[in-house]
Amino acid sequence: MNKTMAADLQKLAEKARERGRAFRVLIVDDETWVRDVFRDFCRLTNAFEIDLADSGSEAIAKAEQTAYDLITMDLIMPEVSGLDALIQIKQNSPRVPVMVITGNATDRLVKEAGVQGACRVLYKPIMLDEFIAEVATTLT
Repeated sequence: MNKTMAADLQKLAEKARERGRAFRVLIVDDETWVRDVFRDFCRLTNAFEIDLADSGSEAIAKAEQTAYDLITMDLIMPEVSGLDALIQIKQNSPRVPVMVITGNATDRLVKEAGVQGACRVLYKPIMLDEFIAEVATTLT
């Protein structure tokens, strides 16, 4: 673990302590291994409570039931796309930051996600230090 990543993790842990609770994060991806990797990234500190969704429709339902501090969203998913889920979630919870993490979305789709309120766009494969840095920037 490099110094910058350690500092970002420390900053997140301190912010969670100041708030009196961990950050609630919803990780949305239709691929199990991707959800597991991002969940494991977040488990490097006790600053997070992690919830997982494997579809856009499940993400919408969970976001209606729980006030998340951050949602990570894949754009390309079957049935309800990440973009459609993003639009619905932002309609119901306009202040929740949604970080798009995608591997093969078109530039047009990524641009539309930004128009619809995505706070950041990261491209797969994503490195651990980049993921932690973006999460820290978004939440602190």
